[in-house]
Amino acid sequence: MKKLGPEAKKLALLTGPILIAQLTQMLMSVVDTLMSGRVGAVDLAAVAVGGAIWMPLTLIIFGFGLALAPVISHCDGADERDQVARHVQQSLYTCIISAILTGILLFVAPYFLAIMDVEPEFRSMTLSYLRFIMWGLPAFVLYVVLRNFCEGLSHTMPSLVIGIIGLLINIPANYIFIYGKFGMPALGGAGSGLASAIVLWGMALSLLAYVVYAKRFAVVAPFRKFYPPNWDDIWHFTRLGFPISMSLFFETSLFAAVAILIAPLGAVMVSGHQIALNVSSLVYMFPLSLSMAVTLRVGFALGAERPVDAMNAYKVALLMGVSFATVNGLGMWLGGRWLAGFYTDNPEIIALAGTLLGLAAIFTISDTFQAISIGALRGYKDTRAAMVVTLISYWPFGLSVGIVLGLTDWVVPRMGAAGFWIGFISGLSVAAVLLTMRLFRVHRAWEQSKKVR
Repeated sequence: MKKLGPEAKKLALLTGPILIAQLTQMLMSVVDTLMSGRVGAVDLAAVAVGGAIWMPLTLIIFGFGLALAPVISHCDGADERDQVARHVQQSLYTCIISAILTGILLFVAPYFLAIMDVEPEFRSMTLSYLRFIMWGLPAFVLYVVLRNFCEGLSHTMPSLVIGIIGLLINIPANYIFIYGKFGMPALGGAGSGLASAIVLWGMALSLLAYVVYAKRFAVVAPFRKFYPPNWDDIWHFTRLGFPISMSLFFETSLFAAVAILIAPLGAVMVSGHQIALNVSSLVYMFPLSLSMAVTLRVGFALGAERPVDAMNAYKVALLMGVSFATVNGLGMWLGGRWLAGFYTDNPEIIALAGTLLGLAAIFTISDTFQAISIGALRGYKDTRAAMVVTLISYWPFGLSVGIVLGLTDWVVPRMGAAGFWIGFISGLSVAAVLLTMRLFRVHRAWEQSKKVR
């Protein structure tokens, strides 16, 4: 209990900047949607579909980049900062390889759009959006690696500052290239892709300049010495990063699959689902950011060979996360319809969204447990178990429950979107239990290994 206060303060100082950085990224997406939507329906749809292709694929790179943070935090805790530069460069090589694979998938996207029954204008605009935003892929790789380098050293403030810089660049860049200002051609929705590429380069170069010139990084100096690719190191980051990427993919693809399955049920059902998902996604930013922070605290403690402090960091993070989830859950439970009213004045949609937000109030607790447990496991450099658990919990279990309750009369009369949200609760709850059990098992094994030594 004596350590609860100091640990909570350290976690809060790490989580705050990460949270704001995550929110600025969400705001950039909102800005893209709003500014493109003012041009026309085709432009809005192109940005929506282009973003739906771009975001899941870049999560692959982001997952590989997240593997760097616990490696750096272990080095920091063990006072092995001379190894940091090598790890940063090997992580960069790993992310470049993943970016090449991502680029290939983006390149073949036109072939998938070609076989879809969509309007030629919409297809052309979507492809232009993807071609423009692909120019930002190298910058995204650099940004992800440098961000996780900084956060691995428990320095999360750059994430906040660079996120704000990105948002400030995004608005005028969209204005110029979407609407054709200052002598530039009016590209419509495709201009949002070009603006996003410019934003990514602005963020990456700003962070690179900070890393190179900041005095606090003078000792580690990640680029003072060149390290050629080392395939053992690259394989190490691949083994850590690939499961993280897949865990992220399983979660995002689940929500995408549910949106597709709900689509035939009508516009009201889809709209209510989308509103509830938007609100709950915003609430999820806190446990997600706390999860990233606890990875750093656990990694630092284990690097310093203090497993008791690692478990203390996890417990404090869990207490913070569940407290936040309880408050927000009550807000969604009691004020779901009021929140839905900000999105629409359709009473049917408001009623459905309010019901779904009531269910979201339940799964936000499970979501917090599983997110923080995943974050702690990353601090232990244990990522494969989370991949397996999320795959099984989300897809064979959670989605199956959702389909049975939402689309069939096997158990109860067809519930529609509400059935799928009960499926979310089921899948996330199973994941929370299994990941928590895995964490304590890994922790006991770590303590035992120290006793053996």
